[in-house]
Amino acid sequence: MIVLHATFPIDPERREDALDLADHLVEESNREDGVVDYRAAVDVQDENRIRFFEQYEDEAAVEAHENSDHFQRFEEALPELLAGEPEVLRFEVSDVAEPDL
Repeated sequence: MIVLHATFPIDPERREDALDLADHLVEESNREDGVVDYRAAVDVQDENRIRFFEQYEDEAAVEAHENSDHFQRFEEALPELLAGEPEVLRFEVSDVAEPDL
């Protein structure tokens, strides 16, 4: 499994546009083959920071996502939405387990 955690600092004046695009991106991405889970959240300590949590079955699913129309649309809009440098972390996961709570 491949997990991505992406953080985007958003220009406060473009926040609503960014949230609308993120909502569409999440909805469409969760319909893709090979996507285990795809979520976006607003950071509770900074309302102008959107965090994406993405889980993919394999590299082919990541590549298909990156070539999708909805991802391309989001990526093209990013330069006008950002208020700083994004950060993207990639994790290669070999084992997943739910802990006892």
